[in-house]
Amino acid sequence: MTSLLSRIPFSVLDRSRTREGRPDAEALRDTVDFAREAERLGYHRFWVSEHHGVPGVAGSAPTVLAAAVAAATTAIRVGTGGVMLPNHQPLVVAEQFGVLESLFPGRIDMGLGRSVGFTPGVRKALGRDKDVAEDFEGQLGELLGWFRGTSPTGVRARPSDGLTVPPFVLAMGEGAAIAARAGLPMVIGDLRDRDRMRRGVDQYRALFRPSDWSAEPYVVVSGTVAVAGTPEEARRLLIPEAWSMAYSRTHGTFPPLPPAERVEALRMTDKERGFYASGLTGQLAGTEDEVTHALETVVKETGADEVLVTTSTYDRGALLDSYRRLARLSGRTGR
Repeated sequence: MTSLLSRIPFSVLDRSRTREGRPDAEALRDTVDFAREAERLGYHRFWVSEHHGVPGVAGSAPTVLAAAVAAATTAIRVGTGGVMLPNHQPLVVAEQFGVLESLFPGRIDMGLGRSVGFTPGVRKALGRDKDVAEDFEGQLGELLGWFRGTSPTGVRARPSDGLTVPPFVLAMGEGAAIAARAGLPMVIGDLRDRDRMRRGVDQYRALFRPSDWSAEPYVVVSGTVAVAGTPEEARRLLIPEAWSMAYSRTHGTFPPLPPAERVEALRMTDKERGFYASGLTGQLAGTEDEVTHALETVVKETGADEVLVTTSTYDRGALLDSYRRLARLSGRTGR
């Protein structure tokens, strides 16, 4: 345990990554099982994500999945990282989180992002285009209004009106300024581009306006963290995700996670290998001592209030072992 890391909460974002040769339903069940383990290990929050039409991700309905996670656990905070607000009407999002908070009072977080569909086909199916994300700030204000009961339409959102569900903004680029102006906690990644992360955090703190939701800035840094017995084992945890990212950038679709040994046997094109090498570079991966030092550096540089870990890999046993090791080095139980 280190005094610096033990002073801040550690949380989990699970993207319900699918694995080669296994059904989507298994990925969703794995997410629920993982949440139980994260709670046992002492993690503060467990969040799920939103993706549409992506072969490599089963989590398409985050509020539905969050309900399953909350029902399977007892104390850990549960939320989304995030609901992509441009894909939805703010009233519907308010109602969904109102239902969650009513069923699981005091345990629900509302993480909100501004991305739209992964491909033009998905955006068309959702009835959205990239332009809709430009009004994220307006959509965010409308959503928060439903919880305050200040909608100008005369409609009352039920059961959201009067409930308190902590909102977070997933901040990439302009998102930091939006979170600051709204007076909301900010989630920022990734850990590989530390200069960009520091700039975003500095901008957020400089522009922050206290609100009913948050009196002070609150920064959650997010990214991949892989911990194993040796540096080589930790690096192998990164291989499946690095290849999936490389494949998506060269073929236009994000595939299920393959086993590391299959990736190592591939004959990649120069372009694929370049993206693949980039995916393995700069991640926080290593032994417990190495990752402790790296995380302490990130926390000192950013003044982070919380760390949100988003690691994915094919070998689920090795993934859970990584989170157990991380729990130990951050002062959680890690039994």
